[in-house]
Amino acid sequence: MDSSEDILSRFGSRVRELRMASGLTQERLAELCGLDRSYIGGIERGERNVSLRNIQLIARALGVPLSRLMKDL
Repeated sequence: MDSSEDILSRFGSRVRELRMASGLTQERLAELCGLDRSYIGGIERGERNVSLRNIQLIARALGVPLSRLMKDL
C-alpha cells in the first residue's frame, strides 16, 4: 500500500468512527452531505480520494471541525 492509499484508508476509518459515534447510517450521512450513499461507503473503505469541498460537507454533517477529521492522518 502506498502512502496515498494509506491516508485514504485512515481518513475513511475516521469518517466511519465519527459517523457511528453520531448514530448515523451511511445513508443518513449521505443525505446530510448531499452525496450518494455509495460514495460515503467508498470513502469509508478508503477507495475514494475525497475533494476538499466534500470533506467540508462531511465535517459539517458530522458536526465536527475539519481539524478533527484530519488530525494525525
